[in-house]
Amino acid sequence: MNPLLKEIRHNPLLWLLAFVPVLFVAQHVKPDAHTLLFVLSVLAIVPLAGLLSHATESVAAKTGDTVGGLLNATLGNLTELVIALTALHAGQYTLVKASIAGAIVTNTLFMLGMSFLLGGLRHHVQEYDRGSARLQASLLFLATIGILIPSAVSEADSAAGLEFTAKLSVGLSVLLIAAYGLGLLFSLKTHRELFGGAGHAEAGEAPWPMGLALATLAGVTILVALVSEVFVESVQQAAVAFGMSPAFVGFIVVALVGGAAEMASAFSGARKNRLDLSVGIALGSASQIALFVAPVLVLLSYVIGPEPMSLQFWPGAVVMMLIATMTASLVTNSGRSAWFVGVLVLMVYLIFAMTLYLLPPRTQGESRHASITATTPIEHRLRYPSV
Repeated sequence: MNPLLKEIRHNPLLWLLAFVPVLFVAQHVKPDAHTLLFVLSVLAIVPLAGLLSHATESVAAKTGDTVGGLLNATLGNLTELVIALTALHAGQYTLVKASIAGAIVTNTLFMLGMSFLLGGLRHHVQEYDRGSARLQASLLFLATIGILIPSAVSEADSAAGLEFTAKLSVGLSVLLIAAYGLGLLFSLKTHRELFGGAGHAEAGEAPWPMGLALATLAGVTILVALVSEVFVESVQQAAVAFGMSPAFVGFIVVALVGGAAEMASAFSGARKNRLDLSVGIALGSASQIALFVAPVLVLLSYVIGPEPMSLQFWPGAVVMMLIATMTASLVTNSGRSAWFVGVLVLMVYLIFAMTLYLLPPRTQGESRHASITATTPIEHRLRYPSV
């Protein structure tokens, strides 16, 4: 425990860990103070993300950046999975799909672009393993096709009923999960020599012992999941106080806070010239959500949901996911990056964010939709942005 305590003493950012128990106390004492809980949950997630970043770097130092990035992406996506399972059980399928689409777009554009920018500002030109990046981008593109097909068929053929969409979604979910498993087998087993990393990391502090790093990863992941649950419960009410639209909250705010732990690891790795770790976390997390988390949620909806959930997303979400995937494929094709590459990727993300933030409020004619589901405005705004 000495390395952990030393890190907490010497890192002022980790002093914010005091907000974790404060948040849980405030939730118990004032469960209706949504704005207060929103602010406290954000302050609590920041130091937890820092701890998770340091522990992940320690594991990656022993296992390599490919495995380290996969581990960080898996633990980081556990938060999104827990949140999505809660919403799935409650039948809030639009919220589930909004969180999935938002996480894919945020990880692909914001996390990747900011990693390129931060790393490029400190290092003139950075190199990373092009083969690993192209594999993750290819998997992400495959998942986007799987999500696009049910939506495209439904829009093009009005005769395609709910039963057809449900059966197609189950079949596609099985295929996507199989593709993800085969991708892991390819990169970690049969052709692991092709994904060794560029090997330009800086010399830094000695990593934590493996036992302490794994224990920290497990404990912090649980805390992040608990804090994120409080955040999601309070964010909708807090959004009204801050003047944010539900679409902006679902796609941008929830995705940014939910991925804070992964982002801390990716940004730290980029600053230390470990861009393989950063790219692995960003694209690995996005592809894992699209190829594994989303299909698993579709299959679990038959068990814990009030009715089956499909892979049919609304057009706005599909377009943003497709553009994000194409952007990632283009910028990672060379295996080299500089700070301006990060700026270009971030500009695409900011275009999306600005559009969602400026979506007009609901009109009186939309009131009949409110009884369908509490999160219908997100889907309605992205389908009919001019309303």
